[in-house]
Amino acid sequence: MILITGATGNFGSATLNFLVEKGIQPNKIKALVRNEASATALLERGIGIAIGSYDDYTSLTKAFRGVDQLLLVSGNDIENRLQQHVNVINAAKEVGVKHIVYTSFQRKNETPSSPLWMVAHSHLETEKALKESGLTYTILKNNLYMDFLPGFIGEHVLENKTIYVPAENGTISAVLRSEMAEAVAIILTTKGHENKEYDFTNTEALSYSEIAKIISETSGKSIAYVSPSAAEYQTTLKGFGLPDEAVGVFTSFAVGQAEGELEKVSTDLENILQRKPVSVRSFLEKTYAS
Repeated sequence: MILITGATGNFGSATLNFLVEKGIQPNKIKALVRNEASATALLERGIGIAIGSYDDYTSLTKAFRGVDQLLLVSGNDIENRLQQHVNVINAAKEVGVKHIVYTSFQRKNETPSSPLWMVAHSHLETEKALKESGLTYTILKNNLYMDFLPGFIGEHVLENKTIYVPAENGTISAVLRSEMAEAVAIILTTKGHENKEYDFTNTEALSYSEIAKIISETSGKSIAYVSPSAAEYQTTLKGFGLPDEAVGVFTSFAVGQAEGELEKVSTDLENILQRKPVSVRSFLEKTYAS
């Protein structure tokens, strides 16, 4: 039995779909959800439902009984998610889950000096807890979802003709969320991934100068790239009415890109998918075609 956490979210639901596509019978899959009302579509497909919350340890032990493999999709409650993840790991161990696949993050700097420390700390501690648990694990060091790249480029880039982000000359090796989810489905249904760590990054990394050039060529409009200071960027985002948390996340990831946190390239994802992942260039050409 395979259990997917975050089953009604984008990553979890995509993984469920790929599992079914790859021939796993719906009655061999469980979806962890907070309430049955949110899982009507899953029930109609014959997928098993387990009611539980990362904050409720007892609900997790009940949900995980009979499960062999578990996808732990990292929580989005950054302040509390380390304890939530530990709850999942401990509950899984208590009831005999054999293998946990964890969606962690791509990084270079693993110290508090990292601009991504606000999200990094809980990921690093979760990885440590998973390794110390004695459970079989697979850790996925996910780069930025390519789906989020337009948020950094700017919603109105074709009108403003400027990419405005403090990434300096840093490069990014983003990957489509759907391709990461497909790779997870493969990991959950094939052997050879036990106690492995994979870099889920693309096979090339591009700077925003290169991204601006590609959008210019694709759209027929001349797009400039401006890298302001982090403070100027924050002021601009706040001027657009973004909440402080969103401003902090965007700024941290932008500065992280400037410092090379997301520049790593790897063939890990390509090897699992048995094809090259969609490139940033191809994504941009499709997104910004004139």
